[in-house]
Order: sequence, then structure tokens, then C-alpha cells
Amino acid sequence: MQIQSKALPQSFSLRRAIQGFTAPGEGEASHPLLLVSAVVLLTLFAIVEIDLHSAQLQAIGLLGHGVGIDPVFLSP
Repeated sequence: MQIQSKALPQSFSLRRAIQGFTAPGEGEASHPLLLVSAVVLLTLFAIVEIDLHSAQLQAIGLLGHGVGIDPVFLSP
């Protein structure tokens, strides 16, 4: 009785899946939905990073302190 490893067929199926994500041809363009989703994700990432580091950005003067904002609009 011979025991076969399941890792070899999984590696081949993983390789096929990765090859499906590679660029198809040099003359073909990317799908527009892929480009839109990449731009949206990068924009959300930038917003989250700015929100996380807002105190440091305010300390070096790259982000305003909100002095000119009416307090009614700041919080509930």
C-alpha cells in the first residue's frame, strides 16, 4: 500500500490559479472594473492612514487644527 502526498496536486492547482491572475497578453488592457476597484481601495487606504496619523500630521503642520470650523459641526 503506497501513500501519496496531497501536497503535489494542490501545488499544481495553486500554480494554475496563479497563472489565471497573470497578465494575459501584451496587447490586452485591464478590465475597467479592476481599475476602478484599485483606485477606490487606494483612496480608502489613504483616508484610513490620514485618520490614524492625524495627530502627527497636525504636529508637523500638514493637517489643519480645525480652528475655523463651527463647533456645531464638530460633534453631536
